[in-house]
Amino acid sequence: MRQLSEQRMETDIADFAPEAPPLLVRKPLPYADRWWRSEDGLQLYARDYPAVAGRVRLPVICLHGMRRNSADFETVAPYISALERRVIAPDLRGRGLSENDPDAGNYHLWTYARDVAQMCDAFGIGQAVFIGSSMGGLAVMVLATLRPHLVRAAVLNDVGPKLTKKGLARIAARAEAELAPHDDWVSVAAVLAEQSAEDYPNYEASDWLNMAQRLYRKGRDGRLHAAYDPRLTAACRHLTLDLASYDLEPCYASLAHQRPVLLLHGAHSDLIGEKEIRAMKRASRLGGGDFTRVDISHVGHAPDLSEAQARLAIQDFLDAQL
Repeated sequence: MRQLSEQRMETDIADFAPEAPPLLVRKPLPYADRWWRSEDGLQLYARDYPAVAGRVRLPVICLHGMRRNSADFETVAPYISALERRVIAPDLRGRGLSENDPDAGNYHLWTYARDVAQMCDAFGIGQAVFIGSSMGGLAVMVLATLRPHLVRAAVLNDVGPKLTKKGLARIAARAEAELAPHDDWVSVAAVLAEQSAEDYPNYEASDWLNMAQRLYRKGRDGRLHAAYDPRLTAACRHLTLDLASYDLEPCYASLAHQRPVLLLHGAHSDLIGEKEIRAMKRASRLGGGDFTRVDISHVGHAPDLSEAQARLAIQDFLDAQL
């Protein structure tokens, strides 16, 4: 794949916006739409990918990042389901198709962890392997503290209990820039490419368009809006400030206690550094767990899990689980 330069970005993206769209043939979705109610009454949504026929194996639950949603896993989920595992990817409250919370103060890690635990109860899941991207990984740490028997093993996608101030500040600033509505997918893709080119230097125009269609949706006004509650911007800012002064090491210790943990680390990520990774490895060793690190080349924060290195690492990790 070629690198998009700033000069060529707009032209390249326009190549994927033909004047007359071709006739679309809708294919059956590889997942079922599922819903459940949170303990405070919100209707929440998840994609449920059935496992291919074969052995009965533990399901995999994928938790997205701060401003993302279940569509983040639309490439990796079918790959995992082909490994004989059911895959469930929820939209956390305030994202995607899940309802917004009337109280923005509820947008925090402990609420997300409780929501996921209730989802597992509603869907009849007693134990699972978890994949948590960015904030989703932090929610997995909290879940392992609240409901330890639910988490069999975990893949943490470019996140740890202690994060760099630089990376947190960049994430908070990016959240502010995403709120502006757009009139067409090309302009959304161009903005995302401008914001995240350093994280995904090998993305082509089609990749940015795919990202745009995952992160935005058409509103009642006919314009394209970020697919999350706008109040999450403030929640994101508060979370990043909190994490800059307080770490989740006790929650990570709960997760690492006699459990296998796989860390996928973006080679160019500024959110988690060598010092933080060494601390994770040390905590896993002290807790009797197994810690594996895999660096994903040419990626910042966070790998999108379509990378060959990420897929192979996930497959090897899952093969070692029940």
